[in-house]
Parts: sequence; structure tokens; C-alpha cells
Amino acid sequence: MAAPEFCSFFLEKKKRFCKMMVSRGRRFCGEHATMEEGSSSRRIVCPLDPKHTVYYVANINAGSADGDECQQQVSLSERSRTELHSLLDKLRTAVTDLQCNVEDNVMCHPVLQGELNNPKNGDSAHKHLKQQSSILGHLEELGLLGGGRCFVEFGAGRGKLSHWIHEALKTCEDLQLLLVERCSTRFKVDGKHQDVGVQFERLQVDIQHLDLSKVPLLRKKNLPLVGVGKHLCGAATDLALRCLLDTPGLREETEPPPKRLKTSEPAAGPDTGSVFNDTGLVSDPGPVSGAVLGLAVALCCHHRCEWRHYVGQQFFLQRGLGASEFSAFCRISSWATCGLRPTNQDATKLGGDEEEHEAAEETDAVNGFLSAAEREQVGRLCKLLIDSGRVHFLTTKGFNSKLSRYADAHVTLENVLLTAVPSLRPLS
Repeated sequence: MAAPEFCSFFLEKKKRFCKMMVSRGRRFCGEHATMEEGSSSRRIVCPLDPKHTVYYVANINAGSADGDECQQQVSLSERSRTELHSLLDKLRTAVTDLQCNVEDNVMCHPVLQGELNNPKNGDSAHKHLKQQSSILGHLEELGLLGGGRCFVEFGAGRGKLSHWIHEALKTCEDLQLLLVERCSTRFKVDGKHQDVGVQFERLQVDIQHLDLSKVPLLRKKNLPLVGVGKHLCGAATDLALRCLLDTPGLREETEPPPKRLKTSEPAAGPDTGSVFNDTGLVSDPGPVSGAVLGLAVALCCHHRCEWRHYVGQQFFLQRGLGASEFSAFCRISSWATCGLRPTNQDATKLGGDEEEHEAAEETDAVNGFLSAAEREQVGRLCKLLIDSGRVHFLTTKGFNSKLSRYADAHVTLENVLLTAVPSLRPLS
């Protein structure tokens, strides 16, 4: 029999009870609430995949299937030198007037300091901890790290980022963490958290098909949302942005939480939501329910982006670029992380981790066209152009967005963080 604080629904396949926590006076969690006696609701099974319920809506975040995205993909090795020169000319023209600079801003958060100093953690674990610490530092600086909200971790994997968010906020009230991952994952850390007042839920669904407005956990309290992700690969970033900002039923704009200003006064604590300014303590009016408060997403794998999903199509079209150029720039973007790597052996020496999926196979096809250093620079320009389209999209949605190098290159070569808050308050 299940413990009283946990769901009483028995999972036949796993031969155990559901591990989700329940509300006071309830026997079942939000996912299995229809089993409650006297419940008037009915579980609606997705007609496309019976494993999913109503939050699965096929291609809801995929973008339009019309237009140039159906053009045949052309690899770099199939292009002539003249075509490559033409692409580089278009790239340099497109980035000339960009107002989107990438700033160096490596941050940290004290909640991870103990693990960062733990000698038992190897090099790989240490690199991930540094990235997670910096992401939490950015969330703190933006006023996004607090209670009374739901953190949606896209591409959650084992859920380590959500774990550290929880550790930083475990004394807060009304804290929800929704982990979205399309693959079955072993050694998940979210199952270990059973704190009263903190709700963890994991959805095994592709972001492309996720309707956040229909997720039971989010409907229950209608808390404001903060989107997070660590190395959200390629098109998954665009799918996540659409999921947060284009989902019918989710409010796109809200009064942002006040920012924690740096003063000589001690902060009131991460769970109070209060801030200090030059004149003293300022009370927090609280975030508006059902809103998107902001996001912090570490980007990677631009070569795996797709025109149909890309949120910056308008940005490209305004610069006389389309699906063909986008596809080429995505492929060239891999030069940023493999331009200095003539062989696979060299790649391992330079400290890439398992989350950096590179498209190095086409590098040999253009060897001699540019030097290794020039290829790396061109690759980074491609990444900047693609990410600038994402910043432009967020701007059209009423957000103030920026790009930051949140980690040193020796920690990860994919070290750019996309952040955004409602434009009512500027980013620092």
C-alpha cells in the first residue's frame, strides 16, 4: 500500500505505486486524479499515441510546414568554391549591423560550492557543475530564482539542473519543477525529492508535441513559468521557445518579479521574494499567475537546427536570407567547435563533453578553403546569426533578451546562454 503522502495508483508495468505526491485529503496525483471517487473528470487518451494524455498535441510547436523548408538539403561538400564564397559574403553582410553582442559573464551560485570543492568529483562532473552553477547565478541575477513559480526544464535528461534549482529553493513555498524529456532516462535525480510543498513531475514527450496549457501540474495552481535548459540541442531550443510563448492558453507577458539589486545590505533570502535597493527593503508584489516570467537556456548543436522549427524565420527573411542559406549556415556553424580539430583524436584532447554533438564529418571537405582559425571564426558568426534570430523572436514577444558566454571555453565549447525577461524591466 502506498504511503499517505504519495499517489495510490498502482503501476502494473513497474510493479509499484506512483511516486508523485498528492494534495492534502487526496489519494491520487494530478495525472491519476480521475481515479478519485466522485471525480467528474475523464482521462483523455491521445489518438496518435495512447501513452500520452491530453498534453500531447501533434506538432503544436513545430512551426509551419509551408514554404521553403521542403527544399532538398545540400551538404557543404556538394557546393562549389564559388557557392561557398557567396555564402560567406551573405553571412558577413547579415552580421554587419547586428545589435546582439555576446558578453562574457561567467557566474556561480553558492548552493553548488560544496560539490565544486568536492575532490571526489572528476573532471567531467566538475565541468557540468560549473555550468549548472553559472546558470543558477544568471537566474538569481535576473530575479527568476524564487518560490511561487514553476520551473520547466526542457531536455531535462537526468534532471540535474532542476535538482540544483530545488536545492537553492527547497525552503520556498509553492515550488513546482516540471521536467520534459522525450527519452526514457536512467538514474533520474528527481525521484529522490519528496519534500512537502515541492512538486516534481516528469513528462516523457517530445517538446514538438507538448501543450503546456494542458499539463495537470500547471493547471492545478496556475503558477508563473520559468523556462530552463542546459545544452538544449539544435531545434529543441526553437521548439521550447514556441512551447513557452506560442502555446494557446499561456499568457505571454506579465509584470516581472523585481530584481535583486546589489547593496551592502544582506539579502532577505531566496525564499522571501524581497529585494533591497538604496533606500532599504522593498516588498515583492508577487508574480502574476499563469505568466512566463523568463528563461535561461544554454544553447548547442546549431547544425541540428531546422528551418521549419526555427523561430527566427522573419529575422532571416528581413535580411534577404531564406531556407537554403539557413541550412548552409547551420552546417557551417559546426566549424566553431571543430575548426581547430583536424582529427577526432584532437577533439577529445580539447575537452568536448558528451552533450556537444559536432558535425565534423564535413570539415575535411572544405580543408584548404579557409584556415582552421578562419573556419572557427566563421562558425561562430553562423551561431551568432542563428541566435540573433532567436533574440529577435523574443523581442517580438515582449521580452528583453541577451546572449552571454556563461562558461569558459575549456569547460565547454558550447558556452552561450540565452536569457530573457519581460521588456518591462531591462536585463542587467
